[in-house]
Amino acid sequence: MIVRPSPTFLQLFYIMRGSVVPKIFPQLGITAAFATVVVLLHGRYPAFVPSIAGVPFALLGIALSVFLGFRNNACYDRWWEARKQWGEMIAVCRNFGRQTLVLDGGGKETKVVRHELLVSVIQFVYALAIHLRPDRPSAPSRPELDPCLRGDLSDAVNRPDAILRHISTRLASLNREGAVSDIMFQTLDRSVSQLGGIQAACERIRGTPLPFAYSLLLHRTAHLFCFLFPLGFADTLGWLTPFCSVLVAYTFFGLDALGEELESPFGSTQHAVPLSALARTIEIGLLEAMDEKNVPPALQPIEFVLM
Repeated sequence: MIVRPSPTFLQLFYIMRGSVVPKIFPQLGITAAFATVVVLLHGRYPAFVPSIAGVPFALLGIALSVFLGFRNNACYDRWWEARKQWGEMIAVCRNFGRQTLVLDGGGKETKVVRHELLVSVIQFVYALAIHLRPDRPSAPSRPELDPCLRGDLSDAVNRPDAILRHISTRLASLNREGAVSDIMFQTLDRSVSQLGGIQAACERIRGTPLPFAYSLLLHRTAHLFCFLFPLGFADTLGWLTPFCSVLVAYTFFGLDALGEELESPFGSTQHAVPLSALARTIEIGLLEAMDEKNVPPALQPIEFVLM
């Protein structure tokens, strides 16, 4: 996720970090070259490279703009829902840390159990981050908090769910032993269920992309419009046609590329949800709930990118 102050007027024209220009630069170059060739051939051989009326392009451009707007809204909704799910997980984990304070009054053994439960929640958070973004795994500040080092999870296909089962089993054992009352057990188990619901929602977002035909139609229409644009304005704009073509292509291809990145909120792009930073926030909160003094600092953006 890009984290930086608002750029000044001059910075708007040369900022590359956070821009989609590097991603769409090949399309922009091809569009400029094609527009230049069209203008050149139209001036020399107007019979072979005729000019087309610009009205159809205006109508198609309006329709394409509306279509792009709908798609980008859908992609942003996916990104925002992913961020809301992780925001809710921060609240649930903090609540769980407060709810387990009841175990501190039961003696040294229950204090050890509380520490074990909170460590398991931290491991769940990092396991979920790795589960959602395996190509760029998130690592905790301490080895004992790393879910990848747990031997009992080596054969688990879904490590986050396995950790939640372990937490539920431990809570049920405490309830049978009388260390946790029925009401308190239901309260703690409800928090565990909420974590499971958040995991399911994140898996749904990651495993259900926008319909392919929807994206394919938009890609085709945008490319056809940008490549045919010079034919409609070669007479009117003359040698300004390449510049205007690139400007139009930057708008349409840029929105298209940005929508693709927002469609995958758990990806490794610079616009993805910062899973590592959010997991570190939860780790800090739960370590403080355990009265730990050596708490790691929050992750900071690197070159304006927070992952």
